[in-house]
Amino acid sequence: MTKPILLVKPEDIKPSFPKWEVVGVLNPAAIRLPNNKIVLYARVAESAVHEHEGQKMCPYISGKGKTHNLLVDKSEIATEVEEYMFLKEGICLMTHISHLRKITLDETGTKVEKIASVPSFTGNKTEGNFGVEDPRIVKINKTYFMTYVTVSEDTGICGSLATSPDATKWQRKGIIFCKQNKNVVLFPEKIGGRYVALHRPEGSLNFSDPSIWISYSPDLKYWGEETSIIHPRKESWDEARIGAGPPPIKTAKGWLLIHHGIKKEKDKKVYSAGAVLLDLKSPEKVIARSPKNKPLFGPEEDFEKNGFVNQVAFPTGMVPDLDGKSVLIFSGGADRVITMRKITIEDILNSLEYHAPKEEKIESKTPTSKNNKRLKT
Repeated sequence: MTKPILLVKPEDIKPSFPKWEVVGVLNPAAIRLPNNKIVLYARVAESAVHEHEGQKMCPYISGKGKTHNLLVDKSEIATEVEEYMFLKEGICLMTHISHLRKITLDETGTKVEKIASVPSFTGNKTEGNFGVEDPRIVKINKTYFMTYVTVSEDTGICGSLATSPDATKWQRKGIIFCKQNKNVVLFPEKIGGRYVALHRPEGSLNFSDPSIWISYSPDLKYWGEETSIIHPRKESWDEARIGAGPPPIKTAKGWLLIHHGIKKEKDKKVYSAGAVLLDLKSPEKVIARSPKNKPLFGPEEDFEKNGFVNQVAFPTGMVPDLDGKSVLIFSGGADRVITMRKITIEDILNSLEYHAPKEEKIESKTPTSKNNKRLKT
């Protein structure tokens, strides 16, 4: 595995408005286009530069699609946790608002060629008036599908869907997983004639730690056969909660999923990444998983250890490398920057603990693959 490369930082992004500042560019979706260029849709978090003593600004989108700032007296605030502001009356607001920004990379995924100067995808009054976050993109047949988080006053935190013929012009399809649900990820092909999604539902009453669920749908509208398949493990790097990362890729051994996990260490949390192998025909079946004592990777460099939220390596994008043997994994670092790691499929698969009888050693030769086509290992 290569060391993480710092690709994009807040200073590279033009704010949406005068007197606004970008506090983070993070958690990108990634897709390789037919011309082999890589496109990211990155979450850009920004806020107005504060100029009101004794007050804080909370941005939101109005019914006319315009962004405004709600002024809140500090005396009304009960507490603040990361980007969330909790008022004494029980209402939750956001201290910044997020949109998605298109970023084009070269074929190697190591060089930024273009960053959109304006937001590429935003929330609206009915879907994401407090912002849109953490997208994932897959291509199924000739259509690009983007799942993303919407944060809204009326509907809370939900998983939504948009489609595009070219990964540029998007049509909203609305909420597909209602609150509170994050990390919605589609498989890049139908299985048994149905669409398949991973997601992480939560609620105010949790009898177990948040886990990864799987659901099936005939039409991307109605989902069922929901099953909790991957759970946090005690005394592990993923003991507190887990969530799906990039859309899984198909290998000869199974569906390879990269996910994040959280470990609580005294008064802080550490976000790391691991891998899971799911059955090709029945992806609710877990074949193998990263060991409890060894994540695939965690925060390594200073730009992953120190930022808006410290100690965060949060994978959300993955594309096959042109060498046919490796994948490029794009992550949010410390909720502030975008990073990229290159790792071979062989190394990932050989790092797993297999639940079934031990698989034969992975062969090193891997044919070239493009986009989301099957990678043979």
